[in-house]
Amino acid sequence: MNKINVLIVDDSAVVRQVLSAKLAENARINVLDVAADPIYALEKMQKQWPDVIVLDVEMPRMDGISFLRKIMAERPTPVVICSTLTEKGAETSLQALAAGAVSIVTKPKMGLKKFLEDSGSDIVSAVIGAAQARLSRLTVAPAIPLKAKQKHTADAVLTASGSAMTQTTERLVAMGTSTGGTQALEAVLSQLPRVCPGIVIVQHMPEKFTAAFAQRLNNICEIEVLEATHGMRLIPGRALIAPGGKHMLLKRSGAQYYVDVIAGPLVNRHIPSVDVLFRSVAKTAGKNALGIIMTGMGDDGAAGLLEMRQASAYTIAQDEASCVVFGMPKEAIKRDAVDQIMPLSEIAKAIMKW
Repeated sequence: MNKINVLIVDDSAVVRQVLSAKLAENARINVLDVAADPIYALEKMQKQWPDVIVLDVEMPRMDGISFLRKIMAERPTPVVICSTLTEKGAETSLQALAAGAVSIVTKPKMGLKKFLEDSGSDIVSAVIGAAQARLSRLTVAPAIPLKAKQKHTADAVLTASGSAMTQTTERLVAMGTSTGGTQALEAVLSQLPRVCPGIVIVQHMPEKFTAAFAQRLNNICEIEVLEATHGMRLIPGRALIAPGGKHMLLKRSGAQYYVDVIAGPLVNRHIPSVDVLFRSVAKTAGKNALGIIMTGMGDDGAAGLLEMRQASAYTIAQDEASCVVFGMPKEAIKRDAVDQIMPLSEIAKAIMKW
């Protein structure tokens, strides 16, 4: 199996050194080269083009966003953004995701070396996920399995239940997505009218980034899009996005739905977890819910979507052709958790038809 050739572009010598060492530990990854800024990177890329680029966004001579747009215009290549865990870093990183980057790796301003060393598995996962991303005119490296790791299920946050609460006609939509999901969610939510059902969403994204993402979507969508807070009501025409670093559960009081935002362990290596949200929707809404699983690496959401289907919810998976990474929908389909498979372009219509 061919190795994934990675180019690291970051103006911090510490980041270049630690990231190189961490990625090199994985037998499936080859650190092709490092560069202190995009100008140097472009020179190196003329000799050999990388399979994946790990890119900082704040650099001298040329910023990461300009470099990313240039790459995507000339030769689309999977890019993992390496961004500081700040509000400014979040906003810039969202611009990068909109420009074609596939995922984000965060780094703090202080304690950088230890953080990167401790987060090595996350960085490796991001690179492997990016290598599987489907971008136009790109020959993608083959899917490379990660070493099996013990992981929590939704049981760690919410116990299973045999039946959903009944006696309400209020409908809602639950959506789960990961790699490539920021673009997919924008494509769906921007097509929905204000009369659409309430929507609860888990997008795998770091803390601080979900607020900026929700604000960006709120600015371009007809519906209201908010980062969820504890106790917030779910109403028609409103989409609530789970905050990074917290799980989001659907609850009901009388005929009204609301969300709990709680701390908890990683579930399927993620917090927030799609499985946790979907299980809560299965218990709380049952047949009154529509479950949608979209592009993303791994299997988070597959078990929860099956629970939704078993609770008589209708379920949809994004098709392989329109996914950036087909991992999450593929696993849900394999587990017989899906009623219908459709391209991204049809999902907004399906929501309104349902």
